[in-house]
Amino acid sequence: MGVNSTMAETTRGTRTSAEPCPPLAPSDALPRIEDPGSIAPADAREMTRLFLQRLETLEEGTHEYQYARNVLIEMNLSLVRFAARRFRNRGEEMDDLMQVGTIGLIKAIDRYDLSREVEFTTLAIPYISGEMKRFFRDTTWDVRVPRRLQELRVDLARANEHLANELGRDPKVCELAAHLDITEAEVVEGQVAANGYNASSIDAGINDEGNDTALADMIGACDEDMSLFEDLHALKPLLDELEDRDRQILEMRFGQELTQAEIGKTLGISQMHVSRLLSRCLTQLRAAMLTTD
Repeated sequence: MGVNSTMAETTRGTRTSAEPCPPLAPSDALPRIEDPGSIAPADAREMTRLFLQRLETLEEGTHEYQYARNVLIEMNLSLVRFAARRFRNRGEEMDDLMQVGTIGLIKAIDRYDLSREVEFTTLAIPYISGEMKRFFRDTTWDVRVPRRLQELRVDLARANEHLANELGRDPKVCELAAHLDITEAEVVEGQVAANGYNASSIDAGINDEGNDTALADMIGACDEDMSLFEDLHALKPLLDELEDRDRQILEMRFGQELTQAEIGKTLGISQMHVSRLLSRCLTQLRAAMLTTD
């Protein structure tokens, strides 16, 4: 049965499509719709009221109940598509958004109350959008960031797309800040936070000159010799400022690795005197190293 004949049968008499559906008797059978998704939005609203009214009288679990519920879902998928367009810049596939939004649509159908006399869309859109927002909040961010930064990332994505179309190039940080009326520091903070949306495994392959190399193999390790080089580079001018005998004692102790007794014997001084000289030199160098930029 086509949609036109279906609508004719369900709108008998002089009632127009804008008028409310009359109450259905429990014995009234629902029209059979072969392709609910092809019904025009205006007709879908009318048919939705009819099916919701009938659904309220049917026993859950029956074939007729399941048919009515399935038709309501398919007939109102346009609401899910409408809501999904709001989230198209968040990097998720439209099919995934449709699946999540359909869960919200089903909840709206199951919880709709005819006695409240409100349009079904008034209830359905918040349910659908809420389900999508919950999906993004709970599952899409690989690294948890504050909600403020999650929302800023979405605003930046929309502003970036708008300005790129307007300017014919990628917008600068200052242009994004001016467009969103925020500071450049906030733009940078949002861009950095956006890196937490998708994370890559360190075992992921990276094409390097035709060879697939694991990211972990390209991550550098801490080189302790670099820290030693920096310390020695900062120490050299400080050693040049010491007296000749102090430099000689340091060279004999740490270069030749002589004991304090051997150093004292070589210089003709006591071990105690060598110890005091070493302590004074090292304290002086340590203080100078800590104050060197």
